[in-house]
Amino acid sequence: MNEQIVARHWLALIAPKAAPALATSTVLILARIWNANGAEHSLGNAVLMTALSIGAAAAGACASVGRAGDPVIAGTAFAASGGLALAGVAGYADGMSLPLLLWVLATAVAYGLAARYWRQDRRTRVSHERHVSERREEHAHIERVETIRGTTQIEVARTGAAYAESLAQALTARAMLPGFDPAALETAGLPELPTTERKSA
Repeated sequence: MNEQIVARHWLALIAPKAAPALATSTVLILARIWNANGAEHSLGNAVLMTALSIGAAAAGACASVGRAGDPVIAGTAFAASGGLALAGVAGYADGMSLPLLLWVLATAVAYGLAARYWRQDRRTRVSHERHVSERREEHAHIERVETIRGTTQIEVARTGAAYAESLAQALTARAMLPGFDPAALETAGLPELPTTERKSA
């Protein structure tokens, strides 16, 4: 069984690992641009971002509680809440020390949460590869057994045909010997020779 080999580009391999840092960096850059455009010390903007962050956190809490809790929706809502909080602080603050500190914390938390899903994904992938390998070995074993069985049947049939041909040649050669009695064959229970059938007809 041949498998198609797909070589993934190196960007496709590192993109998931770089996504948390890219996300938090993008939020920080956009918040500082917003800060430069008038959000610094703007109480209305700070209240707005605080309300949005609390609302996103509440949505994440609601999504994670209950029987039908969806961890993907909850994680997305909590990530949005953290991003909004980071953007609010980075947009309101006048210096860069506090936004950078929050950016480092947000990036560390994002990688901590992502590492959990990466481990689960790796376990699932390894389990799937192990299952596929076991199935492949099982199928290969069945194919080998069937090949051996088919080869054995062919050899047995070939040997039987060669034996029958040798027996027919021996019986024909013996029938041509002088003093051969076909009635002795019938008495012994052996089948009649074709020459005997033609003579009796």
